[in-house]
Amino acid sequence: MFVALSIYSSSMPDNYFAPYLPLLIHILFALGIASGMVLLSALLGKRRPTRAKMSPYECGIQPTGDARQRFTVKFYLVAMLFILFDVEAVFLYPWAVIYRDLSDPKTYGSRFFGFTEMLVYIGIVLVGFFYIWKKGVLDWNKPEGEDA
Repeated sequence: MFVALSIYSSSMPDNYFAPYLPLLIHILFALGIASGMVLLSALLGKRRPTRAKMSPYECGIQPTGDARQRFTVKFYLVAMLFILFDVEAVFLYPWAVIYRDLSDPKTYGSRFFGFTEMLVYIGIVLVGFFYIWKKGVLDWNKPEGEDA
């Protein structure tokens, strides 16, 4: 019994965080190098501001107008749509991974349980999609004040 206990206790690390010490050293080393480069660049770098360097970069196009102009509501609606469909894709991946388990009739009682659950989910998303389609959110040619 003593031999088995000593073998078991010798394989256990004294400190739970000991295996993570190399990772911590690596992260601190990388942060130190990055901070050192930024600091040396700020201390030793030449500063010669010109009109071209101080102008905002807008994909090679000369900036016109005020940078603080207001965005239309459609911009935010399309951004929310992007998030909606992005979240939908996030839920589709785990479903696809466990689909074979969901179609086990011993566990869920039906072979089509996972399929019908995903059809319900996609149906709810499509209802939202058709709603915004009917509201005209996806029609960029329509003036802003016009409602459907």
